[in-house]
Order: sequence, then C-alpha cells, then structure tokens
Amino acid sequence: MDTRKTLLIVYHSLTGGTRQMAEAARDGAGAEPAVAVRLLHAAQAGPEDMLAADGYLFATPENLAAISGQMKDFFDRCYYPVLDRINGRPYASLICAGSDGQNAARQMARIATGWRLKMVAEPLIVCTHAQTPEVILAPKQIGAGDLEQCRALGEALATGLALGVF
Repeated sequence: MDTRKTLLIVYHSLTGGTRQMAEAARDGAGAEPAVAVRLLHAAQAGPEDMLAADGYLFATPENLAAISGQMKDFFDRCYYPVLDRINGRPYASLICAGSDGQNAARQMARIATGWRLKMVAEPLIVCTHAQTPEVILAPKQIGAGDLEQCRALGEALATGLALGVF
C-alpha cells in the first residue's frame, strides 16, 4: 500500500507558458520521495482527482483579467462534488500573465476559500509582458529564473506535505 502523500497539479495552457511553469513545479515536487505528484490538464482533472490528493497547485494563464475558461470549467465541475470534503488541505497557485495576474489570483483564492483550503504560499505570478494580439497568442518561453521559482514552489509544497507541516 502506497502511504505517500499526493500533490495534484492542475493546469491549463494555451501558449505553453503555464504548462512550463506547472512542469517546473512538478519537477521540484518530484524531488520529495514521500510525495506522489500528479500533473493533470484541467480538461482531464475531476472531482475524484481532487478527493484523492492531499494538496493542490493550480496553474492558469490570465485571460482577459480572469482565470482561463478551461480552469473555470475545472473548478465548475469539481466545486460542489468536493465541497466540505477537502477542507483544510493546502494549496498554492501559479499564474502566467501578460501584464498583471492579480485578478486571476483573486479568483482562485475565492474559489479556494469556498472550498476552505489553506493557502500555503502567495500566488506566483510570472509576467510575460504580452500586450498585442500577436505576442499574446505566440508560444511562450518562460525564463530560467521564473521556472526556478516554480520549481522551488513545487518542492516546498511537497516538502510541507511530506513533513506534515500543512
């Protein structure tokens, strides 16, 4: 029987930026042998995945000053089936933004508050400064320094789960 804790990372990415961030967090979390890490695209993740996890990392691009539609769909599909069944579990968030990211962070925090999750790190917002349609829709390459921050966040979440800190 596997007694490891499970960290669920749910992400959506249109241009690859958020995917790179989520993968870096997965790689950091994977350094902790006492934690199983599951990386799922928002379209594939569901309530059963939420219930099976001990902690969460939600990663989204900010689209039109909001979380992406596919992340919203994930939250919509999962919200009521897991309500009052995941109280107190830890979470953190990653946002890939063109200019700000704060509203997407607020949206995810409000959803997590409704689920009574425990925020264990401030939202990590990576700003790409994409401001024109061409640049917004272009494939993204997240810088090494930003990816290192994502990796460190994943590692910290996994370590906290393994040690029972959260």
